Amino acid sequence: MCTFTTYNHYPRMYTSYFKKQGQKDNVHSIAFYNLDNLFDVYDDPDTLDDDFTPTGNKRWTLRRYKNKVQKISEVLSNIGLEHAFIPPVFVGLAELENESVLIDLVESKKLAPFNYDYVHYDSPDERGIDVGFIYQKKYFELLDSKKYPLMLFDEKGKRDYTRDMLLVKGRLFGELLYIIVNHWPSRRSGTEESMPKRITAAKRVHEIVKEIQTEEAEAKIIIMGDFNDGPKDISIKKYLVTPDFYNPMEMLKDKGEGSLIYKKEWLLFDQIIFSKNFFNDSSNELTYRYADVFDPEFIKTWKGKHKNSPHRTYIGKWHQGGFSDHFPVFIYLEK
Repeated sequence: MCTFTTYNHYPRMYTSYFKKQGQKDNVHSIAFYNLDNLFDVYDDPDTLDDDFTPTGNKRWTLRRYKNKVQKISEVLSNIGLEHAFIPPVFVGLAELENESVLIDLVESKKLAPFNYDYVHYDSPDERGIDVGFIYQKKYFELLDSKKYPLMLFDEKGKRDYTRDMLLVKGRLFGELLYIIVNHWPSRRSGTEESMPKRITAAKRVHEIVKEIQTEEAEAKIIIMGDFNDGPKDISIKKYLVTPDFYNPMEMLKDKGEGSLIYKKEWLLFDQIIFSKNFFNDSSNELTYRYADVFDPEFIKTWKGKHKNSPHRTYIGKWHQGGFSDHFPVFIYLEK
């Protein structure tokens, strides 16, 4: 067994060693996946979900919905199997409409054998999309969960309603973990114009971190999500990844990897960041090994001008029958 003692060299060196190994029963993955508008087919009068109804602009039928659930579950059931014997022990999720779609997902044919349970709270997002969390009950014991609103206001003082953050507290193989699931404000109004919102989100995350550390000073914390900024953007590099945290996605970005593509540029908005105590190499602790983007051929567009990009559910109003406009990201932990 190789061991390294300094975190700044550790990930790159260990990756080359670890990728030569096959599946191991003490290796497990965790993941994050933006599901790209996993809506049910029913109109919610309190949200702007009309497009995703059978009579809406997307012509979102029950058949299309069931196909998407099946495809998403196929992706989740395959993540991490290069080195782990089972799919991710837990997954943070974004862009899901409600509890019912999470139930359909964990009860799907591909995921049902793994006995996943879920955590979900409704958010005030105007479109009705939330974050969520699924976990294999055999390995992860849920202790507590809580949602945290992100308070944003426009120049007139009117609140800009967006997704809440989700905090999950539990024990993975008996070890206490805290996971914060995020879906930060988009760049729709412009990257620079919307940057202050994401900086506010980063500061909000650290308010949650401080609350956790008040309860558990040496807590192992994982921050995951679609941040709508990359590893080197100021909201992540300066405000989110403070000295006691490590972002393995920065190394992936340096290698040209991405989880989504926009105007022919690969972006890595989906990230998993964690406290540096995951580098402790103790026989009784979970230790970080390496991070990756899950982008096998079967979830890519296989021809045309979008070849090799994520195979999407829609391009504009045109139904493609794909998975998501994002690839999942994941990390391996070894016990």
